[in-house]
Amino acid sequence: MNPLCDCGGEDINKLKQQVSVMRKEIKNLRQMLDSSARAHRKHLIAIQSAVSKVGDGWKPDQTSLHSLVSPQAALEKGNIQTSPIGYISSCFSVKNGTPRQPTICGPSRAQLRIQQSVFNNPEHALVGLEHYSHVWVIFLFHKNGHLSSKAKVKPPRLNGEKVGVYSTRSPHRPNALGLTLARLDNILGDTIHLSDIDMIDGTPVLDIKPYIPEYDSPHTRRSTDSETFTSNTKQQKTTVAENDTDDSLDLQKDPEQNGQSDLHSKKKKVNNLGSFLSREEAGCPTTCLSEISAPYSLPKHFDSVLREVKAYVTQADIFQVNCENKNEVSDSDKSKPPESVMDNPCYGKEAYSAIADWINAPTVGNLKVRFTPQAERELEEFLPAHMPGLCQSDRPRFRFLRSPEEAAAAIRGVLSADPRSVYRRLSCRDRLFFFTLDTAHITCWFGQGFAEVLQVRAVEPPLLHCDQLTSSQHFAAG
Repeated sequence: MNPLCDCGGEDINKLKQQVSVMRKEIKNLRQMLDSSARAHRKHLIAIQSAVSKVGDGWKPDQTSLHSLVSPQAALEKGNIQTSPIGYISSCFSVKNGTPRQPTICGPSRAQLRIQQSVFNNPEHALVGLEHYSHVWVIFLFHKNGHLSSKAKVKPPRLNGEKVGVYSTRSPHRPNALGLTLARLDNILGDTIHLSDIDMIDGTPVLDIKPYIPEYDSPHTRRSTDSETFTSNTKQQKTTVAENDTDDSLDLQKDPEQNGQSDLHSKKKKVNNLGSFLSREEAGCPTTCLSEISAPYSLPKHFDSVLREVKAYVTQADIFQVNCENKNEVSDSDKSKPPESVMDNPCYGKEAYSAIADWINAPTVGNLKVRFTPQAERELEEFLPAHMPGLCQSDRPRFRFLRSPEEAAAAIRGVLSADPRSVYRRLSCRDRLFFFTLDTAHITCWFGQGFAEVLQVRAVEPPLLHCDQLTSSQHFAAG
């Protein structure tokens, strides 16, 4: 009796869980239906308004007609009709298991063929792009399923907490545009070979742009300008040192005029010291003074002169000497710091970049990934892509990945970031998880802090049939 009761209790619990899931799904369907009904009512109101204007005898003038059909007017208002430049042929065939960010899965690969409908000679548009290592890819989230969007979303890394959609990279946005930074591996004719991607197969691409660190990375901007500032300072130091060396050589050439030259040199050093002190009063840091005064490498008989000047000359004496030498040193020269210091007095603050705390310390951490021995053996059966003699072999082969080791690294990258949705993570913990990578179908499950790959099988033939690909995708797939 007890075993039967236990079995009946387990069945009841499972039924309750299924009923709960069904209720949530019905609730989601109702929300989608309500949003669709509201959008439908808006369209009806717009149509009724247009019909009423026509019924009242409204006749648009030539200017209005021109604005309706003029591409320039539409562009100025931001109303444009986009057309893809090509479609991605990717190792990810479905949304499930596709990385949310390009850096998650480094071995992921894709190809983009520029359509001939965009340019008569698409390969001409790619001339010069081979000099760059990365490109920005602007694309459409074409698998969202609906065009509705909400002001707040639940990022998977926050495990259910809501934030504003514009503070995330959620695909469900008012304009379903995506942006990714991909590695440029190679260019063959009109086809671009990419890696480090997060786009599924068939993604429409609207534009590509080269990645330039000096323009796109705040940290690179800061380091580049700092190097320029350092080079300017070094050049200034070298010029000052050369001037001091010339003074010592002049004294050696004219020993009879040592007295006058010595007095002139004293005045020159006093003037320099005066400019340094005026800079210090103006608020220049002490480090700036030490950097500028460091390159003064003088002969030994001038060391004692500088010590006397620094020890006994007061601020009043400095101003007096400066007044006696108005023709040599102007007031603007005394107060004006070096040009390089004025150009970048506090550079670096503009280059500061900040991100949300949950990006660096997400609620959902990374997982450890392991393979069962059976899964490892099954993965080893796959042959790399573009290997001679593949058609004669009965073993499964990859279309994009170059080795089973690269496939294993890609699987680890996908699973370590926990590709499950918040709903699956919280409500379906004991369920198996399936996803497709290239031509491999992976079965795994998740435990506490880890993910384990149970099975790696070849994708069923219907998913790889050539008729399912467009002509451009089939060409890109090779």
